Amino acid sequence: MPKAKYKRVLLKLSGEAMAGSNGFGIDADMLGNICDYVKKIVDMGVEVAIVVGGGNFWRGRQAHKMERTTADYMGMLATIMNGQALQDALEYRGLDTRLQTSIEMSQIAEPYIRRKAVRHLEKGRVVIFAGGTGNPFFSTDTCAALRASEINAEVILFGKTIDGVYDSDPKINPDAKKYDTITFTEILQKNLKVMDSTAASLCRDNNIPVMVFALKDAEDIVKAVSGEHIGTIINE
Repeated sequence: MPKAKYKRVLLKLSGEAMAGSNGFGIDADMLGNICDYVKKIVDMGVEVAIVVGGGNFWRGRQAHKMERTTADYMGMLATIMNGQALQDALEYRGLDTRLQTSIEMSQIAEPYIRRKAVRHLEKGRVVIFAGGTGNPFFSTDTCAALRASEINAEVILFGKTIDGVYDSDPKINPDAKKYDTITFTEILQKNLKVMDSTAASLCRDNNIPVMVFALKDAEDIVKAVSGEHIGTIINE
């Protein structure tokens, strides 16, 4: 078994990645594959927190003529559905988990409390943060940066549908250039869309490195935790 470079990580899963090739909803095989590798890094002794997006169910840009805050709250509910699916799949694999939500819904999850989240991690539980920040106008990227700062994660692992940071959209421009490394300042200056500007600023200000990689091969989660250079590394 490879040796872990990090003791505590935050894994940011995009909703689109959980949809797999279906493009919508949850692909059971993709979800299972992700959870298999999460179990591997937990078995390596890594403390794992997860922030999950909701784009496989709902994105704000779908909300034609809908008031922005309403659309954003709907997106938060989508992340909670994904969080429940993750929790179920992880527990099926024998992992202890806690689902915490920024929007209180005591029947299905704990409310987010930083001290409880840290204690769960120290006990070897996988903590899933759902509901984003609980506020409209903030993305789950910002939630990942915020929670990573609060729990003192050593790195954020961004699992996406593309394999790194490019100077333009590789799905549109076949000549797009991929960066091996880049700074948060460059991302902000070049207006690259790998994460929103609030998340980039928060990671820069709190000195939290980010690794961006594709979840098509979920084994990259283990490689990232082991310190291999995959995808793109963002640091200041």
